[in-house]
Amino acid sequence: MTIRIRMTERKTNEVKSMPKLNREIRMMEFEVRAEDVNGSVGRLVGRPVVYGQVIQYGWRREVIDAGAIDGRTDLKDVRFLIGHNTGMVPLARSRNNNANSTMQLKPDEKGMEIRVDLDIENNQDARTLYSAVKRGDISGMSFMFTVDKSTWEEETSSNPLRRIVHIDRVFEVSAVAFPAYDETKLQAASQDTLPEGSESPLESALKRELEEFRNRKNNAERRERALEILRR
Repeated sequence: MTIRIRMTERKTNEVKSMPKLNREIRMMEFEVRAEDVNGSVGRLVGRPVVYGQVIQYGWRREVIDAGAIDGRTDLKDVRFLIGHNTGMVPLARSRNNNANSTMQLKPDEKGMEIRVDLDIENNQDARTLYSAVKRGDISGMSFMFTVDKSTWEEETSSNPLRRIVHIDRVFEVSAVAFPAYDETKLQAASQDTLPEGSESPLESALKRELEEFRNRKNNAERRERALEILRR
């Protein structure tokens, strides 16, 4: 399925996102390539971040704006994992995104591409993952991050659109087992187990963020109407 998005310029009131303690995870499917470097290193190349792709997340839509990852985004220490298992030894790591890192991060006009060099000679997990990607058994990727700037459109509708304007920090990128969306390819779904009928802290924070945005916009409109009356 191809998702076509018509991008239009419009002025919107921006509101800071939820506290940085709330880390977000986005699962996207995109093409990931397995490349043989030599007998001891297997390379994965993929794009976990794609700009301009509108995705439905339950009660809301979401899109990452072009330029959301830039020179102010913290990419100083990013790990490559499987399934967001932060208890495992990382299969690769980017430190300050330098040339010696086993994971290279490349932000560009489309989003962010990564290149991961796996130790397939000495690491069984790396060998298993590399084989699964080559076979096509793993085709998804996901990343964990925090947002420091976002805005909302169609905020009074039953399906509002959240725009991620700027990503503050990327913590890790994971290969995952269950691709969910067309168009950003290496992905998977990872959901916290919650009691039936409850929602995650992140969803609660996003709903608070939307309500704050609505209130700010309503207050701004009321002030504008009051000023208009005074001008008469």
